Order: sequence, then C-alpha cells, then structure tokens
Amino acid sequence: MNLKGRSFLTLKDYSPEEISYLLDLAAELKAKKKQGITGNSLKGKNIALIFEKPSTRTRCAFTIGCIDEGGHAEYLGKDDIQLGYKESVEDTARVLGRMFDGIEFRGFSQENVEKLAKYSGVPVWNGLTDTYHPTQILADFLTMREHLGGLKGKKLVFVGDGRNNMANSLMIGSAKMGVHFTILAPKELWPEETLVETCKEYAKESGSVITISEDLAEVKDADAVYTDVWCSMGEEDKAAERVALLRPYQVNEELLERTGKKDTIFLHCLPAVKGNEVTAEVFERFADVVFDEAENRMHTIKAVMVATLGEYER
Repeated sequence: MNLKGRSFLTLKDYSPEEISYLLDLAAELKAKKKQGITGNSLKGKNIALIFEKPSTRTRCAFTIGCIDEGGHAEYLGKDDIQLGYKESVEDTARVLGRMFDGIEFRGFSQENVEKLAKYSGVPVWNGLTDTYHPTQILADFLTMREHLGGLKGKKLVFVGDGRNNMANSLMIGSAKMGVHFTILAPKELWPEETLVETCKEYAKESGSVITISEDLAEVKDADAVYTDVWCSMGEEDKAAERVALLRPYQVNEELLERTGKKDTIFLHCLPAVKGNEVTAEVFERFADVVFDEAENRMHTIKAVMVATLGEYER
C-alpha cells in the first residue's frame, strides 16, 4: 500500500485498510526492534518536531523512531520558533518545508497542524491537538490487538471527559475499524453531535455500534476500559469543577466488576492522575498493559513516518 507523501492529521483521512496497514507495519517494525534490527528507510531525512505542549511519549517516540530508521530529528520548542507569533503559521510552514522532509506538530490548534500540511509541501504528523490525537489511537489499537487478539467486534468503553481529543479520536478509529465504542460521561461532557453523526456513518460500513451514555451500566461486556486525565493541558483552571463532575466516573474495581468479564483490560494514554480518573490499585494491576501501550507509541509513530516518508520494502 502506498501512503508516500501523505500527512497524518486525523483518522478521518484514513480508510480502515490504511489503518490496518499501519498497524501491521508497526507490528513488523516492533518485532524487528526486539531482535535488534533497525533500518535505513529514513536515511538522509530531516524531521522537525514542533512542540507547543510538552510530552514524554510523543517526543521520545518520534525521536527514537526517526533515529532507528536512519533519520535526524530536530526538536523545536515553543521558544525556538515564531510559529503564529512573530511569523504566520503559513510562512513558518513554507520555511520548514524547504529545510525538512517531514514535520511533527504537537500543540493546541487543529487549524495550525492543517495549515502546516497545506503550506509546507512535506508530510505533517499530528502529535496531538485539542481536537484529535491520532497517533495515540494507533498505539491503543496495536495494544488491543496484542492483548485481545483483534479489534473487530471488541467492545471499548471510554469513561470520563467525553469531548476531549482522546474520546474524539477513539470514536473515529473505533467506528472505522469495527470496534463497538461507548462513551460514559456526564451530558455536559459529551462529544459534539456532528462528530457522533460522522462516526455513525463510518460505523454503518464497519458494523461498529457507537453509544454515548451517562449510565455506568453500559460498561457491561467491555473488552477494554479506557480513561484519560480529567483536565487536559490548558484546562487547569477547571480542575476542581471537573473533578466534582467526573468523580462518579472513576475507573475503580467496582466499575471493572460491572463489565461482568474477568479478562477485561484497562488502557490509559498517560500521564495518569491516580486517585482521580483511575485508582492506584487498578492502574498497578494493569501496569503491564498500560506500559505496552506507551511503548507502542514508538512503534506506531515509526510506522507512520516510514509509510509516509521512508523507503521500506515489506
């Protein structure tokens, strides 16, 4: 499958077959890495890593993934370039596109990552915006494949802030891949109806069922339960209000028992605030799964770079 030259901004832009291809490629690259085999598919390629928001997993995954495949990654923090301040996003994109072969962007505005893709002329990869977090979903799905044996027909339940970038992106990915997806959240934190309707259209093709509910009983039969921090970066002023609103939606032993299954797994994109969205006991019980998921950021991000920019023969 040829994805060369494509940007990776949201899973809306990728077909189920293309998402499967990226997951298969990630699994292949992961197996090679475990054997001590790295490649040269990005040899001679220079990649800009733009970070308006700090990150452990995203920064390390792009850096190591690039180096493993023979490329050079250049970190550009918010104080290193003039993006959107002294220089327009469009002009910054045109400058970086002349010097770099690919650009990662992690920041606030989805509009900015889309402008970078439009004006740079090189592949641009979304490392997180306030709206979407597509590279995380690839890591989540690779982890589900490893621990559950597949994706199609599995039930994934997201508990917490149902209108954040993780809930949005998990819903898009699940709808495309035939995963039955449920958001459990107070009505004030439900996703935008337009996105729900878009995902239900995808679901018609894949056989996925999308459910948005306040009722914790909907966690029944979940194969995987997912949560995220209750306050995203930039929302710290809402912390007390959000904690009060979401306290009933904490992932704890009682909630997991309501699945009625002994083999349900727990997922978290990290960092976790233990005692808020998840208890320390549940987190530690599933630590091996959660840190497989964290490691899989590197393998899936490497696959995205290799597929869209690299020279690689499968």
